[in-house]
Amino acid sequence: MDKKNALRAGALAAGTTLMMLLMSSPASALVRDDGDDPGPGLSVIETLGLYVIAPIVLFAVIAGLVMVLDRSQEKHRVTTKNIRTKATAQTEA
Repeated sequence: MDKKNALRAGALAAGTTLMMLLMSSPASALVRDDGDDPGPGLSVIETLGLYVIAPIVLFAVIAGLVMVLDRSQEKHRVTTKNIRTKATAQTEA
């Protein structure tokens, strides 16, 4: 039964993708619109800095602030030290 469902899902995904591709209009990137005034392009370094390095730095800053400003107590944190299973919880009580 799993094979039939997987085949059905794959066919549905492929059909939906094909219909979206056929129904969408081309981007018309070669034809400029009236009043279109594009600015200068970005260099490779600027592009990498803006779309690769800046998000990584921003993620690191946010993660660092969360870790530094974390004021939760040790006993409330979920770690392997304080996880109790049912068997050990019943014997301790």
